[in-house]
Amino acid sequence: MKITSGSGRLSAGVGAMALATALSLSPAVAQNAWDAENFDLDALIEAARAEPPITVYDSTGKIVEIAEAFAAKYGVGATGVKVSTGAQIDQVMREGQAGNVVGDVIVVQDVPPGMAQLVPMGLLESWTPPDLVDLIPETMQDPVIIVSSPNVWTYNTEVYETCPVSNIWQLTEPEWNRKVAMQDPLGKPTYTDWFNQMETHFDGEIAQAYEAYYGKPLETDEDSATKAWVKALAANSPLLTDSDSAAGDAVGARGQADPFMGMMATAKFRDNAPDGLALGLCTGLEPFSGWMYPGIGMISTLTDSPNAARLFIRYLLTEEGIAPQSADGKLSSNPEVPAHSKDQSGVSEYLDEMMPYSTLTAIEDFDTRQDWQDFWRINYTR
Repeated sequence: MKITSGSGRLSAGVGAMALATALSLSPAVAQNAWDAENFDLDALIEAARAEPPITVYDSTGKIVEIAEAFAAKYGVGATGVKVSTGAQIDQVMREGQAGNVVGDVIVVQDVPPGMAQLVPMGLLESWTPPDLVDLIPETMQDPVIIVSSPNVWTYNTEVYETCPVSNIWQLTEPEWNRKVAMQDPLGKPTYTDWFNQMETHFDGEIAQAYEAYYGKPLETDEDSATKAWVKALAANSPLLTDSDSAAGDAVGARGQADPFMGMMATAKFRDNAPDGLALGLCTGLEPFSGWMYPGIGMISTLTDSPNAARLFIRYLLTEEGIAPQSADGKLSSNPEVPAHSKDQSGVSEYLDEMMPYSTLTAIEDFDTRQDWQDFWRINYTR
């Protein structure tokens, strides 16, 4: 499913047809300023300034300051609105169905339903800035990934000098019974997406990790090594939380004698301090020290400001535009954007240890969410 736009190409659907009609009534510069052929950033800025202000949805409150900085830089009206990950899809769908679009740009943080529902309905499309297309990896262009959020295995640095485990299968052993903290996959569907991505793309690596740890090939009644690992982890009674904050506190709180291991987003590392948490990034784990989850930049096909929306997408792909989020350890898909100096996790030095996310199978992640939740529910032991 190709969902990019450019050179007059638009995603299929009623919404795209409406946008095409609207563009036919606009000046030529407004229609073509974003075209890949002879792309001119100055022309895009000029066209954006002639359009109505835009509204941008993201699940982080930092979108407010990002939009303000964008408006100040380009003289283009923009308002950032925090819309929770769980509410994004429903809100965009309702606006589109009502023909009353408020969100012009949406940084979709729940990728599978966005790809499975909003794109086929013709409500959203993706655009990669032509002047950045040679920088951004091809696998991150359709849809364009704005940032990837690392979710990493962590340990308590006050108790352990280094990570106490070297293989994810260790976390299924009695030593770590009731001592692994993580968000509940029944309430955090990105975790079931993680499971499905593992099974779809890296099941061989999970099996190899088993053999490396136990010294023998994996034998299981499950139909994949990933399911065998998920089943064993669930049966080992991990502490299930409703947030990364709770998981981070369980792992990193100071004064513990026997702390948890945990999985959480690197944003939690901002709480590290002498009088705060003591979180350390586990590195060298087999087969992965963590996993990446993308936020994709999408544009409403019904926006009245197609140039301004595209200019905002480009702004997010620059160091200046994404700085408020990269401070939390989020990583731009533009390799020329460095890791933020305020990121305390150090994850940018270990990207080769992170399991990547493939948007090519995002719809499969959506289709299997209930199956993975049922699998977790059946095997979880309190």
